[in-house]
Amino acid sequence: MKIINQQKYAYTLAAGILWLFHISGILGISLGYMDWFASRTSLNLLIVGLILIIFFPVNSIKLWATFLVLATLGIVVEYLGVNYGLFFGDYSYGENMGPKIGGVPWLIGLNWALLTFTTGAMANYLTENWFFKALIGTFLMLFLDVLMEASAPIFDFWEFNSGYAPIDNYIAWGIIAFLFHLLFSGLKLKGNLFISLHIYFVQLVFFIYFYVYF
Repeated sequence: MKIINQQKYAYTLAAGILWLFHISGILGISLGYMDWFASRTSLNLLIVGLILIIFFPVNSIKLWATFLVLATLGIVVEYLGVNYGLFFGDYSYGENMGPKIGGVPWLIGLNWALLTFTTGAMANYLTENWFFKALIGTFLMLFLDVLMEASAPIFDFWEFNSGYAPIDNYIAWGIIAFLFHLLFSGLKLKGNLFISLHIYFVQLVFFIYFYVYF
């Protein structure tokens, strides 16, 4: 019983940290400290990634291998997008997503894997069918991306040359996310729903706020 209580405390603390960082960001940016908070984006993403790895948990060879494959593929498709205009349209990354490889922040790979794992875990609890799991996970990721695209240029995350994300971006995003989710569901990966919900919804609240605010 003591171990169970300690586990619950640890998960609650992790969720609290997620909300503390994101709510602080909302308040700080709203009060005029945009540059300071936006420049800490890579640190925030690392913390979210660490919480996912510890509490999902990513604790087996299969989970680690899948996570690394998705992160690597995420960087590859973004590299092709940034340097050759494939998939997403003509765009480039700003300075607030951290160090880059060929114009692509390496943390964007972490973000692809992180979002696939969290939305995949959520989809696991909504259906038993592998195809619908992939479809639901894709929809959850795509919905979050639509909100992120609106704020990305303002936060100096990334920006499209046209000034807005073209429809090709969302189509490609959906197809790639669907393929990632087919892998996740096909391997029958499982994860903690509690921490997945908090990781997803804390970002959802953050980007909905700035979608409306800006």
